[in-house]
Amino acid sequence: MIRTYDDLTPTAIDCLKEVGNIGSGSAASALSEMLGKSVSMRVPDVRVMNYSNVIDEMGGPEKVITGILVHLDGDIQGMIMFLLEDNFAKIVLSTFLGKQNVRVVDLDQDDFSTIKEMGNIMAGSYLRAIGQLTGLTIDMSVPAMTVDMMGAIMSVPIVMYSEIGDKVLFINDGFVIDGVDIKSNIILIPDMKSLYILMKKLGVAEDG
Repeated sequence: MIRTYDDLTPTAIDCLKEVGNIGSGSAASALSEMLGKSVSMRVPDVRVMNYSNVIDEMGGPEKVITGILVHLDGDIQGMIMFLLEDNFAKIVLSTFLGKQNVRVVDLDQDDFSTIKEMGNIMAGSYLRAIGQLTGLTIDMSVPAMTVDMMGAIMSVPIVMYSEIGDKVLFINDGFVIDGVDIKSNIILIPDMKSLYILMKKLGVAEDG
């Protein structure tokens, strides 16, 4: 039985990488269709990390990024958070609003709405692909978006999911949009029951 993220075997991690690969591929296709641009993806790297290591990996607690948080319900409960850097906002806003050289610290309400909608499309595509792969029903909330320092953004899952533990599934992936590298990271925090259900569906969890 999976009781903590540390119980995940190397085989289980490999399966999660493939799930991330499929989810990211679906999100990349959705982005390409919406933006009308060529979008390719990097092969994701999945690691079990504690919160402090995630913050360090993303550039430290004072690094300003865009966080898009989606709560999960249905067969899988927990949350998924997309962590996106400036280049994503620049491409989205130049495509849809004709804005150039936008910084995430200077976004107005229209900018927020546009990027939030793209996050909604990415999350929906990502989760639908996982649902189709596993046969699970995964419902998602309306995304919540914020631009803040990494330390402040990570305080949300730390407080909300403290009962699960101090570790998360950190998915390091990203996109290349018309030749521009877009650094994207995903934090996935299913509760332990949901993680076990997912592993059973993938054939890598045993009863016990």
